[in-house]
Amino acid sequence: MLAKELRREIGTFTALATVMGTVIGGGVFFKTASVVAANHSANMTLVAWILGGLLTICAGLTSAELAAAIPRTGGAMRYLEYAYGKPVGFLMGWAQMLVYYPANIAALSIIFGVQFAALFHLDSSWKLPVAILCGLSITLLNFLGARVGGSVQSIALVFKLIPIAVIVIFGLMAPAHTVLQFWPIATGDHLNWGKAFASSLLATMFAYDGWISIGNIAGEMKHPERDLPRAIVFGLALITIIYTLINLVFLKTLPIDLIAGNQNAAADASMRLFGQFGGKLVTIGILISVYGAINGYTLTGMRVPFAMAEEDSLPFSERFRQLSRKTYVPYFAGTVQFLIALLMMFMGSFDILTDMLVFVMWGFNCLIFLAVFRLRRTEPELNRPYRVPWFPIIPIIALIGGIFILVTTLVTETGLAVTGLGLTLIGLPVYFWHQKHRKQV
Repeated sequence: MLAKELRREIGTFTALATVMGTVIGGGVFFKTASVVAANHSANMTLVAWILGGLLTICAGLTSAELAAAIPRTGGAMRYLEYAYGKPVGFLMGWAQMLVYYPANIAALSIIFGVQFAALFHLDSSWKLPVAILCGLSITLLNFLGARVGGSVQSIALVFKLIPIAVIVIFGLMAPAHTVLQFWPIATGDHLNWGKAFASSLLATMFAYDGWISIGNIAGEMKHPERDLPRAIVFGLALITIIYTLINLVFLKTLPIDLIAGNQNAAADASMRLFGQFGGKLVTIGILISVYGAINGYTLTGMRVPFAMAEEDSLPFSERFRQLSRKTYVPYFAGTVQFLIALLMMFMGSFDILTDMLVFVMWGFNCLIFLAVFRLRRTEPELNRPYRVPWFPIIPIIALIGGIFILVTTLVTETGLAVTGLGLTLIGLPVYFWHQKHRKQV
């Protein structure tokens, strides 16, 4: 849809709600375990969450300039296509289809299985079957139509805010069970400070994931030049505060050793704050929140290969663009997405999958940040309803942060980074082969 066809009806409050609804998911409940495991330090954990939020604000403010100037269906894929050409845009769509959405579905399904097994005191062997059933049930629900998937999303939106609010409000008022030292910022014994900090910051990025979609509403805002930066700054700043506070509650409620590597830390903290019954209710709220997050990725993810197939960009495009007769859902694309996620459930853990998708997507994020500089130089006359404030400082901060994330992952998790990079780059020969095949046909 072209910018002139979009109705500009979105104001500041709606934009703010969109920012918070897009970014807040299940990550904050479970990535604390990874952050604390990396540093074994309460104050470094809090600093990592704050800096992760500041980096996300800079990234959101930067990418929003392209979103406002190029308000086309497809979002970031279209920005890259516009700035660098079709192969690069295709590559991002390919990475979303093969890595980003399936890895999100797989990782969150695994964490759902972990939480479900802990809540009902099931043997650990039940984690994977529950994860598979979770992912499959959501895919089948979405096959019933976009309205059903949307309804699940609306219900989950409420439930994902309830456990956060309850934990933060009551947790801050409750007496501390541990002593927190805010200075100096140090790591646990025998840990390298730089490596611990880098790994901590990387671990927070999954919880802040989703900001790239914020700019998609730019073309429908009444005053994007004013309201978009407000929504991004205030929305992401509120999320950063919420994430920092909920981590503060975890750290004052549980000893460091009970948080590090413990993906049930949120449930354990809830049990200590509210007792067995209250803790279980909060845990059920967290499970519903995670279920909704998986639903969101399933709902939007299956439409990426469908959109690409509509342009005949994929091999077997005729299959990927097939819609079910009654519900008009891209069922083939949804089936392929679930099968890839299923394979990932068998092959990876929550942290491995989330770190891989963060690495792959931040590679494209860096290209988006560079595209802002590129288009400012090559197309100064391009209509920009919104311009990133404090240019070039904000984009440079976002780019340095992105490069830091990429280098950190390459150094600390080389195999994971190479795997993600390999799965992404496979898309290039696929693209050129398909283009050649189209010409022959």
